[in-house]
Amino acid sequence: MSVTPESLIPPNLDLESEILRLKKERGAVLLAHYYQESEIQDLADHLGDSLALAQAAQRAEAEVIVFAGVHFMAETAKIVNPSATVVIPDMEAGCSLADSCPADQLAAWKTAHPEHAVIAYINCTAETKAQADIICTSGNAERVVASFPEDQPLLFVPDKNLGAWLNKQLGRRMDLWPGTCVVHETFSERKIVQEMARRPAALFIAHPECEEAVLQHAHFVGSTKRLLDFVRESEAAEFIVGTETGILHEMRKQAPGKGLVPAPYDENNCSCNECPYMKLNTLEKLYLCLRDLAPRIEMDEDLRLRALLPLESMLALG
Repeated sequence: MSVTPESLIPPNLDLESEILRLKKERGAVLLAHYYQESEIQDLADHLGDSLALAQAAQRAEAEVIVFAGVHFMAETAKIVNPSATVVIPDMEAGCSLADSCPADQLAAWKTAHPEHAVIAYINCTAETKAQADIICTSGNAERVVASFPEDQPLLFVPDKNLGAWLNKQLGRRMDLWPGTCVVHETFSERKIVQEMARRPAALFIAHPECEEAVLQHAHFVGSTKRLLDFVRESEAAEFIVGTETGILHEMRKQAPGKGLVPAPYDENNCSCNECPYMKLNTLEKLYLCLRDLAPRIEMDEDLRLRALLPLESMLALG
């Protein structure tokens, strides 16, 4: 039986109290994404989607930024706030979208399309960001794309579903990288339609990383934060939620009493609506990364500066 660092934590240790103590002791700020486990969300100093967390990281004056999310998010924090020590509970918390678009392959695509500008969804590595003209998130993607003249040809990486949705919304013809999210691409159109038939009063809401066949049934399409806002502000009493289930925790807090049903998948006994990368972070690993200030995000300064330029272009748009 292998010994892991987590297994050496005393079983009676109050992890939440220790995390709070270490945050204060380290002068740390905890940033957490909506897709984290609920216990981690409740400990966060800033809870949000990619855009809000990038902004929070940029503003943070803490000595240490603990990023409870995935690797590209922690990298982004280091890019915009280089003086801070940035740690992440599990360095293996990756992203299928980031994996799908290596920087060298994007560089080759750019060479083949020299007249195109490059918009990179924030779900990509620092090396890939450094190849882009501007970054976007699902929360500001429409504004970012619309900031380019209509006659400016565009390459959009790495999420083809988000890119296709943007093309449809804005009447653009961006060329799209063929990347997808392992969570959002596997929602079942057939089962969602069945669920909507069983719950005729429910509104189906979906993230634009979902496939077009799924999005065409949605009453509302938006970023994680916009889905949250829609549930809170809508007069409807029930919602079928087409995104990672971690958001349901905050939805229940902000919209108590409303019915929230995770959008279904085809597979039996499948946890496909949970991001396997996000869920690598645990309270135990969060405690250890605060205790040991590791694993740390380290970055070559030349790469950081090149990746910073397109991020600053995004953040300047608000």
